[in-house]
Amino acid sequence: MNYLSTRGQSPKLPFLQILLGGLAPDGGLYLPERYPQFSGAELEFMRDMDYRQLAFTLLSRLIDDIEPDDLRALIDQTYTTQTYSHGRSDSDFSQITPLRRLEDGLFLLELSNGPTLAFKDMAMQLLGNLFEYALEQAGQDINILGATSGDTGSAAEYAMRGKHKVRVFMLSPLHGMTRFQQAQMYSLTDANIHNIAIRGVFDDCQDIVKSVSGDLAYKAKYRIGAVNSINWARVAAQVVYYFKAYFAVTSGEGQPVDFSVPSGNFGNVCAGHIARMMGLPIRKLIVATNENDVLDEFFRTGVYRPRKSAETLHTSSPSMDISKASNFERFIFDLVGRDGAVVSELWRAVENGESFDLNASGQFGRVPEFGFVSGSSSHADRLATIRMAWEKYATMLDTHTADGLKVGLEHREVGVPLVCLETALPAKFEDTIVEALGRKPERPPGLANIEALPQRFEVMDADAATVMAYVAKYADD
Repeated sequence: MNYLSTRGQSPKLPFLQILLGGLAPDGGLYLPERYPQFSGAELEFMRDMDYRQLAFTLLSRLIDDIEPDDLRALIDQTYTTQTYSHGRSDSDFSQITPLRRLEDGLFLLELSNGPTLAFKDMAMQLLGNLFEYALEQAGQDINILGATSGDTGSAAEYAMRGKHKVRVFMLSPLHGMTRFQQAQMYSLTDANIHNIAIRGVFDDCQDIVKSVSGDLAYKAKYRIGAVNSINWARVAAQVVYYFKAYFAVTSGEGQPVDFSVPSGNFGNVCAGHIARMMGLPIRKLIVATNENDVLDEFFRTGVYRPRKSAETLHTSSPSMDISKASNFERFIFDLVGRDGAVVSELWRAVENGESFDLNASGQFGRVPEFGFVSGSSSHADRLATIRMAWEKYATMLDTHTADGLKVGLEHREVGVPLVCLETALPAKFEDTIVEALGRKPERPPGLANIEALPQRFEVMDADAATVMAYVAKYADD
């Protein structure tokens, strides 16, 4: 299996050659040259597999330059009950992603049982093991430069801490995360972890990462890699839990299912799109945004209008405070018939601060073929949904999952199972939970006083040159 760039100007490469690099040299994102197909009897054969077996079955069709025994060992090393239970025993953690039934036909997919209490752990733990394997095979080291709006950073750092030949430089908005999220990252003392708090919003952090990745000479000299969902391996790993959830809520071949996905950078719902393209009978992919509703606007109107940093709102679902959705480019590539020249032209406009409209070309009319619908949620909506879920289902939701449930219910149809993807545990968003319910969320063992731990981070302006100088200073430690 080779991978091509969404912008069509980079050579096709096998998995291990794209794993460590992030963006393609032409600025695009990698996708497989074709999607492996699963249907009929093959899907039914997968129904009773456990998570590790299912992950190997799917990923081995996307990764064919790692020996099968090695790939299986990496997957088995990653998806363990110990890693995905964080000391709790009140759910079936052997399933890795347990499914919680809220009522007939309505389910919550638990994705936040990993070490940092967020769905990002589902892919990031595997990515850490893949990186270590690839670096050992190549005799190289790597400097990971990433950006986070809350959960990616801690998931990446916990996956990479102490890893041989790996250093992490993680950018985050100085005032854009909860105290819990900050403490998860900034309290790490591992020598290979560097936290950089940027005076700005997440989009400023992401722009710096893209700017550095676009400097090919600097990227090569300092061996810069990526763990954000621009890295294909992240998206590929997330495909697995769509299949697992589908089998958990259906009993027969071909039954359709809807998924509601809280969406900021479009990586999580992009994995659902990939699963659907691989043959999983997903009827609707429901894109749920917060007040930063760039994606909702596109799926309603056909206009993609990224906001400037000053227009990006700070909300109570901060991990979705994003106005430039990196992974959206992957979907647009499929939407326009995998025409890299078209994608290049569209993103040239985006990178110049402009919008694009797919109505005139007629391409927006194809969106229903891919199952996408959308909606948005406000702070008041989040509070109301958190209260409703607690009172009706005895289930406490985090703020992002509340956005997903609110929008998912607006698109729910009788007779079609609706699976809402959990984003994080409520403990990460304590202030809003207290506002909604008048009580603090329970914290897993060992995290009761995480905010009191000493913190270590550097504060910088939103300037790529400053960040590049800092990375260069520590790149060979």
